[in-house]
Amino acid sequence: MGDFKKEVEKAGSIKNYWTNTAKKNLVGATIVRVEYMPQDELDEMMWYKAPLCILMQKGKTRFWIYPSMDDEGNDGGALFTTIKEYSCAPTL
Repeated sequence: MGDFKKEVEKAGSIKNYWTNTAKKNLVGATIVRVEYMPQDELDEMMWYKAPLCILMQKGKTRFWIYPSMDDEGNDGGALFTTIKEYSCAPTL
């Protein structure tokens, strides 16, 4: 049995595994900067839609998060929020 399958079984379900992974990496991180993906990066990813990119920091580690239209990374995606005046960070 592969290591990934063992980790999923240990977590109890695939949803628990990915939720725990997200918590481990994102809870406690702070937003350092936000900007739309620049054209050179869009070209490199072969994307047409620029998503909002969020630079995060947790401890001394900085990392970017940005939405994709699907989990295969086929194009940039929108971010939806529960903020009344900012319900969506659209792609550009």
